[in-house]
Amino acid sequence: MGGGAVGEVLSAAELGEPLGERATVVQFSSAFCQPCRATRRVVAEVAGMVDGVRQVELDAEANLGLVRRLNVLRTPTLLVLDAEGAVVRRAAGLPRKADVIAAIGEAVR
Repeated sequence: MGGGAVGEVLSAAELGEPLGERATVVQFSSAFCQPCRATRRVVAEVAGMVDGVRQVELDAEANLGLVRRLNVLRTPTLLVLDAEGAVVRRAAGLPRKADVIAAIGEAVR
């Protein structure tokens, strides 16, 4: 999980959902994206293991302003936010479960 958009801050209003108490994993998806479904399952499993972590999935086409601002070039793209909504990690493509666990660990320090 790499850079780009790291340091940006996203609000609950921008996401349309509340931030997680400890961390939020934001997934940008699209309607016909096969890896998005698998990514959703991986993130849900990991988020369910850590108290205070929330999963938010956004349709890239319906959120073009955020997509442009955050330079989202493909789906799925994951952003891991800390409790204040600051982006601490970012990845595109289907992540490994271990990478999601590590990224959430970094956010909830």
